[in-house]
Amino acid sequence: MPKKGYESITIPNELNKRISSFVDESIGIVPNKTQAITQAWQMYEKIFLEQKNPKPVKIGDKLVGHEHPIFVTAEIGINHNGDMDICKKMIDMAVENGCDAVKFQKRTVSKVYSKEELAKPRESPFGNTNGDLKRGLEFGEKEYKEIDKYCKEKGIMWFASAWDVDSVDFLEKFDMPCHKIASAMLTHKKLLMKLKATGKPIILSTGMSTLEQVKKAVNILGEENLIIMHCTSTYPTAEHEHDLNVIKEFRKHFNCLIGYSGHEPGVWPTILSATLGACILERHITLDRAMYGSDQAASLEKKGIAIICEIAKLTPKYLGDNKKKVYESEKPIIKKLRKVDDI
Repeated sequence: MPKKGYESITIPNELNKRISSFVDESIGIVPNKTQAITQAWQMYEKIFLEQKNPKPVKIGDKLVGHEHPIFVTAEIGINHNGDMDICKKMIDMAVENGCDAVKFQKRTVSKVYSKEELAKPRESPFGNTNGDLKRGLEFGEKEYKEIDKYCKEKGIMWFASAWDVDSVDFLEKFDMPCHKIASAMLTHKKLLMKLKATGKPIILSTGMSTLEQVKKAVNILGEENLIIMHCTSTYPTAEHEHDLNVIKEFRKHFNCLIGYSGHEPGVWPTILSATLGACILERHITLDRAMYGSDQAASLEKKGIAIICEIAKLTPKYLGDNKKKVYESEKPIIKKLRKVDDI
């Protein structure tokens, strides 16, 4: 009987001999056959991960992928506070700092929230109930037509997270370059199927979700034209809740592009996510983090989003192509500093 925590397996005699020889020749580096098999499997997983090379996804006129510049989305969300002048200033900020797109959130308030939820007391600039707040923050067709026109004038894409099926139809009138699925909607099967049916690229945020829930969502959406965003849905996110290595875990499980949607008050986790393979970076932006609104504290002001855009351009150059080489610029240094060259 195998000891606790182990199971017995049957392997061919020839393979058993090869493993035994490998253990003997390692001179104690690999102490036994169990360790040899474990290390071989770990190496296989590493190679398997590196061999995954998901196809680029085209969003509007831009290709997103490991061979392309990192795509930066400035999430305006509800930080406009229902004010079109504030909204336009935020679009301007995104354009001036080199963002690829701005993003909003679209809800049919009466369908997303129950009557009881809307009736709850809540003080806001819009009234004394939660419903007053939700309706005050929600742009309608008039506002989105203005947003669409303004973004076209400024040369920047826009899209949105639809929080209900009717909102998908609403957004499709504006010929979205892609659709975003908010973390809260990841388990909404009907909405996922509706978005899949548009044929547009889909960006899936994964906050508040287990790996199994993400897998179920991906089974509905398919991996083609899908970008999965690692995300933690706390505003702002505490240091120990970022779990950035999940980006690498997602790259192992899914043959599609992986991005990062951050809610931290600073920029460092977003920068680190780029070095781990995130092809899209999404951050909430604000004119002033002291403004009214639940998302403002987890948003970036002008300086922060400028840093993210700069890093997005430079990170692929910094990371290179995984091939160790001697650069022409190093050769004069070799002549100057290398005194012995006998290996």
